Amino acid sequence: MNILAPVRRDRVLAELPQCLRKEAALHVLKDFHPRVTCACQEHRTGTVGRFKISKVIVVGDLSVGKTCLINRFCKDTFDKNYKATIGVDFEMERFEVLGIPFSLQLWDTAGQERFKCIASTYYRGAQAIIIVFNLNDVASLEHTKQWLADALRENDPSSVLLFLVGSKKDLSTPAQYVLMERDALKVAQEMKAEYWAVSSLTGENVREFFFRVAALTFEANVLAELEKSGARRIGDVVRINSDDNNLYLTANKKKPTCCP
Repeated sequence: MNILAPVRRDRVLAELPQCLRKEAALHVLKDFHPRVTCACQEHRTGTVGRFKISKVIVVGDLSVGKTCLINRFCKDTFDKNYKATIGVDFEMERFEVLGIPFSLQLWDTAGQERFKCIASTYYRGAQAIIIVFNLNDVASLEHTKQWLADALRENDPSSVLLFLVGSKKDLSTPAQYVLMERDALKVAQEMKAEYWAVSSLTGENVREFFFRVAALTFEANVLAELEKSGARRIGDVVRINSDDNNLYLTANKKKPTCCP
């Protein structure tokens, strides 16, 4: 998928990157859905690009690296002086995808049990759920199942994108990582989530991962807008001061040439 980076960064490809194994990916197409590409070319993306801010929640155990992951992408920093998130925090990141402005709101939730009730109130309305675990802590991988179950209680499982992210890859030896990756792939397949391994310390795979999240979330949002539009095309003008039964002013609009 072709995607422009956040507005301050260079153009990159967000199709299946080399760092992501095929068996770990749910979406392996080399480009966006034809309807999405067509809608973007004709500026028929509805609220996407004008008002749409997609909500992404990041959940997982205490100290697995959720905040460091977000900060590495949004601020390109890594703070060794760890401070646990209290309740929730969020960052906004702007993108341009297929020429359309698009924003992700990244919600960083607390991993501590005492803040779980507070954090869970912010789960609702997510377009994507990122479940983070520590690649050096088997227990944190096991706990991802409960984190996902909690998040899905507030969201429609059929309409949310899922990502399982192993953090702190820099601390794993090659032999340790192979074993953990095997278990993580199994969990990801059970969840129907896409699996990534990253290092917030070195930045490995962090940028590629969030570009991937942005590309897939953008595509899902545009397709949803197209479905909601039904017979009326997104962008059609509605005539409200007319006796005509056909309230949709489409006669003067250029007919689409690349998709139905």
